[in-house]
Amino acid sequence: MAKMIHSMIRVLEEERSVSFYTQAFGLDIADRLDFETFTLIYLSNPESEFELELTVNKGREDAYDLGNGYGHLAVSVSDLDSEHQRLTGLGMTPGKIVEFNRDGALLARFFFITDPDGYKIEVLQRHGRFK
Repeated sequence: MAKMIHSMIRVLEEERSVSFYTQAFGLDIADRLDFETFTLIYLSNPESEFELELTVNKGREDAYDLGNGYGHLAVSVSDLDSEHQRLTGLGMTPGKIVEFNRDGALLARFFFITDPDGYKIEVLQRHGRFK
């Protein structure tokens, strides 16, 4: 059976992106592989073996076109309200907290935040299937 191990996004500035993911989600550099034309940075934390791979293409100055597809990364937290306040206190701009119900029961509580390159990250309260 397949095991999901990482997701990759392309970013313009290594330092800016690593700083965002470290401050926002406690991700640290697990590995950094430097090549002639690009660098791969793997970020993780003790909560999960899953990693976020940042790819920095050297010499690129233009922002990536993220298109009109609505893809996103999702993370779960034990206290959504505290995380929202913490991120706001860091000068980041998380979206409003949303409660999503299905058949009269709470399915999810979440908000979105955008990283420096425009990628959306969904921050979910740990509940039900979102552990």
